Amino acid sequence: MTDKSPAESTLDLASDDEHIDLSDIQWDDAPVLVVFWTLAFVVFLQFFTRYVLNNSLGWTEEIARFLLIAVTFIGAIMAVRKGSHIAVEILYRWFPRPLRRVLQTVVDVAAVVFYGALTWYTYQLAGRTFQMMVSIDVPKSWLYYGIAVCFALMTVYAVTVALRHLVSGSSRLIDPALHEATPSME
Repeated sequence: MTDKSPAESTLDLASDDEHIDLSDIQWDDAPVLVVFWTLAFVVFLQFFTRYVLNNSLGWTEEIARFLLIAVTFIGAIMAVRKGSHIAVEILYRWFPRPLRRVLQTVVDVAAVVFYGALTWYTYQLAGRTFQMMVSIDVPKSWLYYGIAVCFALMTVYAVTVALRHLVSGSSRLIDPALHEATPSME
């Protein structure tokens, strides 16, 4: 049995934690942070007015829904840039390296085509949407145009990632042993 106080034990646990590496954060990650904290504020405001004041604001639920959509798509831009979307990595470990490289190229091309197509479809949807939001006098098409911009940026980053994989000949899926110690910033 040790003679450490609870505070000393907590300090020992804190020193065992892994170092948090924020070196892969860029300026274009700021919008998702701003929208996320705006969402947190709106949800807190909704909770406070509903349960503390017993008189909820009508617009908070709809705005929170749209801010959640915005966080999702803006965050997806960051995930494409970092190459941190999910992948079935176990299959790649069993394939020979040349096949892994071909499969990585197929995945990269599919991602570029997918994001590009969704950019176009979302832009078309935004142009055909004439409804207004229920609680505030803003067209819903603005949200769809914002999502189209997010898909366009995902397309740009997907092209960048594909070119990086093509030029370097390596990626997290092609050479998993090289990328295990580093974050998913290829």
